[in-house]
Amino acid sequence: MLKSFIGTVGLMVVGAACAHAAEMHALVRDHKGKFVADAVVLAVAVDPRAALRARAPADAVDQVDKQFVPYVKPIFVGSTVRFPNSDNIRHQVYSFSPAKKFELPLYSGANAPPIVFDKPGVVVLGCNIHDWMIGYIYVSETPFFAKTGSLGTAVISDLPPGEYKVRIWHPSMDHAEESTSQQVTLTANAPANAEWQIGLKPNIRVPRVSGAASPAYP
Repeated sequence: MLKSFIGTVGLMVVGAACAHAAEMHALVRDHKGKFVADAVVLAVAVDPRAALRARAPADAVDQVDKQFVPYVKPIFVGSTVRFPNSDNIRHQVYSFSPAKKFELPLYSGANAPPIVFDKPGVVVLGCNIHDWMIGYIYVSETPFFAKTGSLGTAVISDLPPGEYKVRIWHPSMDHAEESTSQQVTLTANAPANAEWQIGLKPNIRVPRVSGAASPAYP
């Protein structure tokens, strides 16, 4: 009976916390009004206590058809990321970015050791064997983030109500990330909305057709 009571109280506490959580809806367009996918939206609480209980989860970036999947991966600082290789050839993943320098020697399958991303910042991924392979890991200093989809939208849920500085990042953005910052007040009563219109540089990413011919590396 006591266990049942404790369980009921626990559910009530969780339910109350969720009931008082806030939500933010983001929309990102380019300078021509077209929706922008793969933009990382970040909400940084003005009161740092809002993120004290956040934990960095494990995550993964795959390699499929000689491309990094996903192309842009936002993670929380301290997260451990695996780099499985789903191709039938070996890859050699590396990064020279200041936020994380590492190299995974030629491997296949899921044998590569996971990498801990312990500094915030942008990490550019490459493959020493296939130079067209480019991907990005955005290591966020805040646990409150999301990535836009094909319609340019993203939703950040379960935010503690309060004041936030919200900004965005995209690998082709033509101006500084800090210039996108907005002050947003979040309440539990209704979702807050934030919109951006950004300029994009030409995308140098070379698309690959599944099964396209390439050098055969063992």
